[in-house]
Amino acid sequence: MRVRHRAVGRTVVALLSALVLVVTGYGWRQYNALTSGLDRSHALDGLLTSGAPAPGVSRNILIMGLDSRLDQDGRPLPKDVLDQLHAGDSSDGGYNTNVLMLLHVPGDGSKASAISIPRDDYVSFPGRPDGVAKQKIKQAYGLAKDQRERELREQGVTDPVELEHQGREAGRHESIATVQQFLGGVPIDNFVEVTLVGFYDLAQAMGSVTVCLAGPTQDSYSGARFVKGYQQLNASQALAFVRQRRDYVHPELNFTDLDRARRQQAFLASAAHQLRSVGTLTDPSRLSGLIDVAKKDVVIDEDLDLLGMLQQSQGLVAGNITFTTLPVKSFGKVDGQDVNLVDLDQIRSLVRTLLGDGAGAAPGAPPVALPPATMDVVNASGRDGVANTVLAALGDRGLTRGTASTRHRTESETVLSYAPDAADSATAVAALLGGIPVKKDAELRKGHERLVIGTDFSMPAGLSDPSGNAQDDSASGSAAHAAAPAVPASSINGGGIPCVK
Repeated sequence: MRVRHRAVGRTVVALLSALVLVVTGYGWRQYNALTSGLDRSHALDGLLTSGAPAPGVSRNILIMGLDSRLDQDGRPLPKDVLDQLHAGDSSDGGYNTNVLMLLHVPGDGSKASAISIPRDDYVSFPGRPDGVAKQKIKQAYGLAKDQRERELREQGVTDPVELEHQGREAGRHESIATVQQFLGGVPIDNFVEVTLVGFYDLAQAMGSVTVCLAGPTQDSYSGARFVKGYQQLNASQALAFVRQRRDYVHPELNFTDLDRARRQQAFLASAAHQLRSVGTLTDPSRLSGLIDVAKKDVVIDEDLDLLGMLQQSQGLVAGNITFTTLPVKSFGKVDGQDVNLVDLDQIRSLVRTLLGDGAGAAPGAPPVALPPATMDVVNASGRDGVANTVLAALGDRGLTRGTASTRHRTESETVLSYAPDAADSATAVAALLGGIPVKKDAELRKGHERLVIGTDFSMPAGLSDPSGNAQDDSASGSAAHAAAPAVPASSINGGGIPCVK
């Protein structure tokens, strides 16, 4: 009897061992196939990082989407591909980084943050490429690439592929340095660059992606033509979805580049949800397709450890991430170009708050205290009881409770105004509420803030009133609540398929 038990035990162990060998063997083959074929870059050389990857250390990864209609060697894409991209010919687009997103993966495994930087933000360039000191942040790449290629030609380099590769390296370095300076010296540990066709190929390898729209919209420039609600997009439609920034058929939508950034965030959240829910990452054929795309269209830094990052960011893979778009103070023109004007101190303070690791992550930890100020809340959302609930929640975080009132005329956007001496508090409150816009108001009394809650407002998860109960809008009983958007305009949570404009 004892012999038989040992025999059964050995059989079970053998079966389990074989299973582990098969699974890990397949996983390692796929991982080695990916890492051995990726295009690696030295663009981070000389820039501030957190040091060598280590367990428990947070990482900041810059994702750059390059609006180029050329391949990695500078050759034009085939016409049939350009037709699918619906993005003009190979002379369009240039080398603008139309997507700049900083992904923060906390070392303690808590919620990740993705911060979108609007492409038209007017910023300083640390390297002054082509003699340009300030311009739109998206232009840093192309200016530095152009300068480097001119320098190489003066040195006698004529090989177009060599010029392209070295030019792009200079573009990457200047873009990363510009983002780093703009955000106030935030370490950037790794980066990932993907081109326009790379995004298209990625969407094609996934088969289709489900997205959700708050209403119908169309745009002949990007090729967008969508209905309200959930819908499955093919690769060409997915590209139109993330590129759309105008709608002359529905002018009331007032599309801007900020809406395009939210589309990009929503697509990433939806794609991650789909990869997880339909088992793409465990499907050999689909995974192989994604790996082929990465080898062809993606560039990463030389030190990015994909396996280590995935092991550290299990919460990220599960959708535990918040996307935030940095605010814009106003819109203006510089040298005839439309630009976003920003409050640099506000941007940097907000980023510091968003990147603060472990805030409230430990069970039973006290809520994060806000810098002192007196808060008045005006409910212009059309939903009952929101002002008092928000005021109680902010009071629990250390603010002095002012007045709570209701405005019968609804506002579409939530805005926080602050007295000149309450800037730090306003920035912290705006971050806590998901990155809502703020503006200075010299007419407010010293140490005061005023929060006007619009129809776009949604109480962030975890922000609760003193009784410990998070706001539940579904219990408000307000008929107007049904018309409220499904997600805030300036903040999107991962883990599902968010609805956007």
